[in-house]
Amino acid sequence: MNTLREALQEYVELRRGLGYKMHDEGLLLPRFVSFMEEHCAEHISVRLAVEWAQGAPVQPAEWARRLCFVRGFARHRSATDSRTEIPPIGLLPHRSTRARPHMYTEDEIRRLLDAALELPVAWPSTPLRPWVFHGLIGLLSVTGMRLSEALNLKLADVDLTQAVLTIRGAKFGQWRLVPIHPSTSAILADYIERRTKFFCHPVSTYLFVSRRGTRLDGGHVHRTFYTLSRATGLRAVGSSKGPRLHDFRHRFAVQTLIRWYQTSKEPGREMPLLSTYLGHVCISGTYWYLSANPELMAQAMARLERRWGESS
Repeated sequence: MNTLREALQEYVELRRGLGYKMHDEGLLLPRFVSFMEEHCAEHISVRLAVEWAQGAPVQPAEWARRLCFVRGFARHRSATDSRTEIPPIGLLPHRSTRARPHMYTEDEIRRLLDAALELPVAWPSTPLRPWVFHGLIGLLSVTGMRLSEALNLKLADVDLTQAVLTIRGAKFGQWRLVPIHPSTSAILADYIERRTKFFCHPVSTYLFVSRRGTRLDGGHVHRTFYTLSRATGLRAVGSSKGPRLHDFRHRFAVQTLIRWYQTSKEPGREMPLLSTYLGHVCISGTYWYLSANPELMAQAMARLERRWGESS
């Protein structure tokens, strides 16, 4: 029988082969195995799993997350070691909550785009930087794609002739085609031309690049967005809370459904199309974006009232 550490390596490789990134699990589970080795434990027990999960000075939500990682590993290990105890669901319970999305207005988006074009261009910045963030924020707002998907776009993925983007490396290794409006194609064409002129030597093939020509870093994008959102009054100075880049995705989904209501389409029938466009593996992920939105509720009630009127 292989050791826990060998079993963990098999488990991580198996999950990654199925398309799971296993980033956090890949960092935390080796620490759990080390903890087990320190206790000379050859098999996973509920007692030790809970002790390890609660051993970190973190919030209860993180305890639950750590135990969830162990639970997945224990299920895998139980197939080859019958002594394995799987921590039951409900142990260290914590109900996770998602951040309340900010519904950007057209004016707020325009202010962010204008502020992006006012970003400093003096060293260590570059004259290209304002256009990088103008293009990136604009693309997120009109396509609803994930930030990671936008940052992973390569020049070869942008077909301006057909006005189609190829999204690769999405969740679970999936890919999809995303059509874009001619106005979006024009903005991207302008950015690509500026990008080509700025770099006088071959650089990364990624669409959005840093001043060195490498793939744009996600952390740098978030920090710049915080600067822009403070400059436009969307975030208080020094505040860690405020609108997020991911909220553009929520806005796109909500506005799509609102347009369906306004044009008398059947949202329930069209929902799989939106789910596919957004790259959701399960349609329930799409429904979450559309829940508890006042304008959507008003549209739904108006449709119900019209139907009741027609049937009376």
